[in-house]
Amino acid sequence: MSTASAGLSGRLAAAWIPVALAASLAMLATAHAFERFGGYAPCLLCLKQREVYWVAAGMALVAFAGMRSPALRALRPWMGLALGLVFLFGAGLAAFHAGVEWKWWPGPAACAAGGGSVAGLDMGGLIDGSLKVREPACDNAAWRLAGLSMAGWNAVMSLGLATAGVAAWRFGRGRA
Repeated sequence: MSTASAGLSGRLAAAWIPVALAASLAMLATAHAFERFGGYAPCLLCLKQREVYWVAAGMALVAFAGMRSPALRALRPWMGLALGLVFLFGAGLAAFHAGVEWKWWPGPAACAAGGGSVAGLDMGGLIDGSLKVREPACDNAAWRLAGLSMAGWNAVMSLGLATAGVAAWRFGRGRA
């Protein structure tokens, strides 16, 4: 590999870290916007999927902070790979959740709570603490676009991010 292409590969690998951070934060913001402004309460698997983005954002933030350090420069491609693997785990979790929504397999027992709506309940239960608000069931897709639920779209996005992380690792190691 020539020096010019090695420099370009290094810059492409370095660019991945802020992209991973921005993508993680954007996915979290989107999920929270659906909850806050759209009124879509997250189920247990939805919350687990958000944890993946929190982990990825934290890893990317640490990697981004250390990007200027010459001592850590050699670790940059490996951080890209680690981020790719976190996103790959997220893609698997989201695909599992989408399969639960399509009733292809059962979800965890904790996901069968169902309910989630407080409409029609009296305020007395809220005040005295006897009101039990249940999380939405994981097998009920509350929203779909082009046939895919939020979990389905999350699987697609996470798989794309995982692919980008592996590509950043390959470019950073000079194998592309």
